[in-house]
Parts: sequence; C-alpha cells; structure tokens
Amino acid sequence: MFHASDPSSAPASPGGLAAYGWDPALDALFAPHRAAGLVPARVVQVDRGSCTAATADGHVRAATTGLPEDGPAPCTGDWAALRPGDRPALAALLPRRTAVVRASASRRSDGQVLAANVDTVVVVASLAVPLDLGRIERLLALAWESGAVPVVALTQADLADDPDAALSAAATAAPGAEVRVVSAVTGEGMDALAAALGGTVVLVGTSGAGKSTLGNALLGADVLATGEVRARDGKGRHTTVRRELLPLPSGGVLIDTPGLRGVGLHAAADGLERAFADIEELARDCRFADCGHTAEPGCAVLAAIEAGDLPRRRLDSMRRLERENAWAESRTDARLRAERRGREKEITRFQRDLYRSRGRR
Repeated sequence: MFHASDPSSAPASPGGLAAYGWDPALDALFAPHRAAGLVPARVVQVDRGSCTAATADGHVRAATTGLPEDGPAPCTGDWAALRPGDRPALAALLPRRTAVVRASASRRSDGQVLAANVDTVVVVASLAVPLDLGRIERLLALAWESGAVPVVALTQADLADDPDAALSAAATAAPGAEVRVVSAVTGEGMDALAAALGGTVVLVGTSGAGKSTLGNALLGADVLATGEVRARDGKGRHTTVRRELLPLPSGGVLIDTPGLRGVGLHAAADGLERAFADIEELARDCRFADCGHTAEPGCAVLAAIEAGDLPRRRLDSMRRLERENAWAESRTDARLRAERRGREKEITRFQRDLYRSRGRR
C-alpha cells in the first residue's frame, strides 16, 4: 500500500504515469528529453536537495541539485525529466500548466509555489466553528489565479449548528465556484464533492479545517495523519508537514498541503477579479467608468448594498485584498528594478574591464 510516510515504497500504479495525469500533450512536450535518454516523472514529495518521483515503473528517490539554478525549484505536482541510473536525478522541469502561488512567508518579494499542474483547488473550511468568509475569499482568489477550478468544501457538517445558513453565506462569498457541505464522518455530501473534482486535486485551508480527514475519505484509506483541534477556536496542530501527491482510487491524484496560517496574495489581480465577479458585474452599471464605490452618484455597487443585495462586508473584503495585492506587486516591481540595475552594473563593470585590458596592449 502507498503510505504517505514512505512514498518511496509505493509500487508502480496500475495505469503507469497516466494515473498521475500523463497525456499526449505532455508526451509531445517531452520528446526532446526522451531523445536525450531521460524518462518522464512526476514529483510526489520534495525534500532538501532530493525528492520522491513517480515513474512508469514506480517511485524513486532522485536528486534535485542538478536542476538549473536560474529556473524554478521543484514542487509537488511538477512534471520532470529524470536521468535514470544508480543515482537518479532530475535534469529538467516541464513548463507548468497551472500553479498555486502565495506570497513568500519570508521577506522576499517572489512567490512560493504550493502545488504545480493542479486542475482543482478545494478550499476547505470547517463548520465546527463560525465561518471566516474573508479567508474563503482570499483562498478563492489564490485558486482562481492559479488557473485551476476552485471548489469550496464546508467540512464537519456533523458538528454544524446550521449547515444551510453556512452554505448560503459561503455561496455568496464564492460566485462561480461550487460549494459543498460534507462530513467525512457520516459521508454526507461526499459523493457530490467527489463528482465535482477532477484531475490533480489540491486541498488548501487552515489547520483544523479537516483537510487530512477529508483527504482520507477521498482516498478511501487512513493515509494522511490527522489530529485533534481546540474546541474554543477550532484550530489544530500541523499534522501535514509537507506537500505530497497521492493517487485517488476514482482516478486523478490528490495533493494535501500543510495548514496555511498566513496566505498572502502574489500577483493575483485576475484571481481577485474572478473571486469578486459579482461586484465586477455590478460595477459595469456604475455611472462613472472609474467609480471607486465610495460616495459617487449612480454607483450600482453602493445601490446593491443599500438594497441588501450585496453585503457591505464583501466590498470591504475586496478592497482589503486589492490593497494587499497592490503592495505585493510593488515589492515585486522594486525587486525586478533592483535586479535590472544589478545586471546593468555588471555589464558596465565588464565593459570597463574590457576597455582597460585593451588599453594595456
């Protein structure tokens, strides 16, 4: 059995790499690597300097130190060109179709890739505690920006006081996304949720939201570690300590992620537009094209709030996330300008040294 604590012991999947999402488009993209004697693989789990990768013949441990330094670091879900042999190593990463990216937890201005080549992002929120709609909106912006399809899973329905009210509130905060109320304990809603998922599925949410329990229910086995949560606030300890990719019995693969305490946005303008599509739609009817939805006459957004059709909280949430995203993008622009200045200085020094060396001749 493929156990999360030891993925390298997993046998080859019955469908080979097709079970992990390999398709004709990837096969065509891989042709130059195959000609160089490399074999395709999908990154299952990443450690420092190495990873576990799924190949057509099973799982192998492979070094990652040979990848280009100026390229992206490998991430769970990446497709790679693997150099086989006694010491397998990743030689190259294939271009990512999609990527779930958040702002780096460090002071760096570039983003952190949480999962690559994802088809469905499941935003997980627990009904055992009051819903944090702002966090759901934040995660949905992240999901839409990735290029994947978002689905909201309201877990622990068996502990909910009023699941119907929670469903209604979450649906208002998630225009364009399916919202499902589920219980991994009783099985409520699990079939409907599974039917909404496809391809590579990643679970995102806070610690204690029930991600690992939900993942186990989808996997049909207790593969992912689970833990207790505090009754007073519904928060739990990080039982998932790293991202890992696991085959689903119904097809496709699942990526479980550690609980996200902080989810900063990174270049997510398009994702925000999709996450707040209802406000964007209303804004088209504003009298002024540059309406700021503050006190302008003929503002359709403010009119919807006044009529009770749009919660004021939602407009405030959009503004807060837009300010955060604008700040993050300004940091990225500053980093790019600094890198450009650094390259220009290097070129200037090179030219100066070249002229000096010519002058000595």
